[in-house]
Parts: sequence; structure tokens; C-alpha cells
Amino acid sequence: MKPTYPIDVLPPKPPKQEVDARLFELAQRHARAGNVGIQILNTIGGQAEGLLARLPEPVRAKLGETTESALRVSMKAAHRSRDVVSETPGWWSRALSTAMGAAGGMGGLPTALAELPVTTTVLLRAIQDVAVEHGFDPSEPGVQYDCIQIFAAAGPLDHDDGTDLAFLSTRVAVTGTAVQALIARVAPRLATVLGQKLAAQTVPVLGAAAGAATNYAYMSYYQQMAHVHFGLRRLAIEADVAHENLVEDFRRLVEAPPVKRA
Repeated sequence: MKPTYPIDVLPPKPPKQEVDARLFELAQRHARAGNVGIQILNTIGGQAEGLLARLPEPVRAKLGETTESALRVSMKAAHRSRDVVSETPGWWSRALSTAMGAAGGMGGLPTALAELPVTTTVLLRAIQDVAVEHGFDPSEPGVQYDCIQIFAAAGPLDHDDGTDLAFLSTRVAVTGTAVQALIARVAPRLATVLGQKLAAQTVPVLGAAAGAATNYAYMSYYQQMAHVHFGLRRLAIEADVAHENLVEDFRRLVEAPPVKRA
């Protein structure tokens, strides 16, 4: 099913060679998404799956509830922020997120927890900005759904080409109720991802540096995933092809690393 986003007058249908080239560029974005995350793991000396064990049990137990609440608040806050600042460049979002991560890491776990909802809002706002860049309206329920769906990606510390493409799944018509239901489904996945961030921010000595680095990685990762997601949706519209067929072509590119041009 083709997406039903409101769109402007479309350019002429691109030739297959251009479609293939744009798919290749999106596959390259996907491949680059987790590079900074790998560097962070090397810096803090650990594996992604081991980070959560560093958090106190009470914090781990409430991560899902905390994340779902943060997502619901962030969805409203990110959208309201567009009334104040309609567009923000990608570098600004990365800079802001990095600064917040540094501040959150300075005081250890308490300040990192306090910073979490704010970071979630900034991440979601950055995803909305990418949607706008590709010609979609974040006020539309379908686009809001897609913005949340991007959080179903694996995350920068677990990024693995070919295994984190669930966020590209095709969906049916979307309502506001469906968006709220999606938040509940995505929250456990995002809770694991944000739990890894919290643990990295509490690494002894590194503190603020780890917080800044993790936030930069998370912002870069979700911006790249947003470009992949909305880039594919835009390409499906312009090329007049079924979105699910385009996703399969993209998946074949991603699952055959290294990505090489024919």
C-alpha cells in the first residue's frame, strides 16, 4: 500500500538508474549509522549487552515505564516546539544533544535519568525535521507514526546491518489511537537502547565525556535512520512503486555488505 501523506506537485518519475543510485545512497547511510556507537563501546570498554547489567535493579525494572512515559510527553513537546522554531539544522540537534549528554553525565545516574526525557524530545524533534526535509508533514498522524516507528531500530550500540530493519515495516492507515498503541509497542525496544545510554553515562571517570559521546552517537544514528525511512517513502512516491517492493530492494543491498555499486 502506498503512503497517503500530503505531498506537493511531484517531479517527473525518475529513471531506474536514478532510483538505484538513491537506494545505494540510503544503504550507505544505513551502513554508517552505527560507526560512532562502535567507537563509544571501544572507549568505555564493554559490550552493548553488558551495559544494562551496570544499572541498579530498580532502575532497570522501571526503564520500560519511564521510556513509554518519556515518549508520550516527547511526542507532544516535540510537536509544540515547531510552533516556536519551525526548522532546525541537523548539526544544531547534534550539538544540543551532545551538550545535554555532557550535563547529564556530570552527576552520574541521577542527572542522567533527569536528562533522559529531554534527550528523547530532542531526538524525536530531529526525526520530525528529517521528515520535513523529505516533504512530509509531522502534524499528520501517519508521519507521527513513522517518527515513532524509527525508534524500533536497534540503536547505535547494537547496530548490525541487516538485522535492524523492522522500523521499515509497511503499515496500514494510521489514526491518533494507532500512534499511541505504537508507543506502547516501541517503548520496550527503546528502553533497552536508552538503558545502554544511561549505563555508559555512569562509567566511572568518563562521566560527562561518555554522556556527550553517547548522545552524539544516538542523535547521529536516529537522524540517519530517519533519512533512510523517509527517503524510501519519498522515493516510492516519486518512482510510483510499491513501498514494500522498494524496501525489499533496499534490504538486499544492506544484507550483502560491503555495499558495492554494480
